[in-house]
Amino acid sequence: MRYERKLRVMPKCLHCGEKIRYGRTDKRFCCEDCRVEHHNEQMKQSRAFRRRVLSQLSSNYNLLSTVLQTGADSILLTDIFAMGFVPGIVTSYSRAGKHDEFGCFDIKYRMTATKIYSIIKIQNVSLNLHAELDSE
Repeated sequence: MRYERKLRVMPKCLHCGEKIRYGRTDKRFCCEDCRVEHHNEQMKQSRAFRRRVLSQLSSNYNLLSTVLQTGADSILLTDIFAMGFVPGIVTSYSRAGKHDEFGCFDIKYRMTATKIYSIIKIQNVSLNLHAELDSE
């Protein structure tokens, strides 16, 4: 009987690209350091994305607060866009009748193609949150 010897295909480390010469055939990293660095890089990208979104949420909130402080409850989209408002970054969305209602933390507003209107600040948000958590 003759046995054919199969050559092992050596996988490459996902982090550094070195051939993995020992261990299980489905091993993905050549050493512990490469595994840790690879996962840290992935988490770094995720944290950077979250940081950018939170920064934009904060900016949107400050702009809406400024509009409220002036005594107005509406503003043209062109004006608020010029100040740096990004409409796609919101903390809540709901459909109120025929209108789409958006939220940025405790500020709610409605938006059309040309303006943001009905800007209001919700009072006692912390009380509402506690009531919702207690009911669960």
